[in-house]
Amino acid sequence: MTKIDSDLYISNVPKDRAPSSELGKDEFIKILMTQLQNQDPLNPMEDRDFIAQMATFSSLEQMMNMASSIDTLVQNQLVSPVIQYSHMIGKEVTYESIDEETNEKTIVTSVVNAVSSQEGWAILELENGQKVFADGILKVKEVGKKDA
Repeated sequence: MTKIDSDLYISNVPKDRAPSSELGKDEFIKILMTQLQNQDPLNPMEDRDFIAQMATFSSLEQMMNMASSIDTLVQNQLVSPVIQYSHMIGKEVTYESIDEETNEKTIVTSVVNAVSSQEGWAILELENGQKVFADGILKVKEVGKKDA
């Protein structure tokens, strides 16, 4: 008589698997493969049913890729403005300054010494002692390079 290997008993299966309410593409493909392996050979799955399931799988994969892209976009938006604009330190920037007394606009150029953050906005601290919002910069260039 053939003896059944005790490793195959259901009671020996580890019970530390945590159930999940989410079905991903790996679970979907496992279900599909199990369905194909266990189908009735006299009445196999119709081609259109198989194609419909593959289309569903493709849609699921695209949605997961889009969700991943959106997560990446959100993470990029959460980057600190100080880090986002730190590459400007040592660069020469041009901005528009308004004289508060005369309301006269002048174009000013100075070198960025530091970058700070105020209420989520990047502020460039300049060599001339001014502090300017990064989105108010008109031009950025390397120090010492001539304009083209």
